[in-house]
Amino acid sequence: MSHKHKAKIEKVFEHPTSANIDVKKLIAALEHYGVKVEMTKKHKVKLFHNNKEFVLPLPHAETLPKDEVVLLRHWLEEVGLTPENIA
Repeated sequence: MSHKHKAKIEKVFEHPTSANIDVKKLIAALEHYGVKVEMTKKHKVKLFHNNKEFVLPLPHAETLPKDEVVLLRHWLEEVGLTPENIA
């Protein structure tokens, strides 16, 4: 199962930026690696890791827009959750 989670994180770091990342599967992968996830009433997800917070708007479709993927990638780098750092 861990390989599937790592693959979802790796997708965030793909170049060119992926446009078909399933939000639910990505959130499950983030939780697997210790990210605390809090759903808000305004159709957003708050992510917490290493005392850093990131707010991810949930798309109406099941996949994340490319601009949100880029912002998430930067946050994951900031908190140290990169494909090189996870098992």
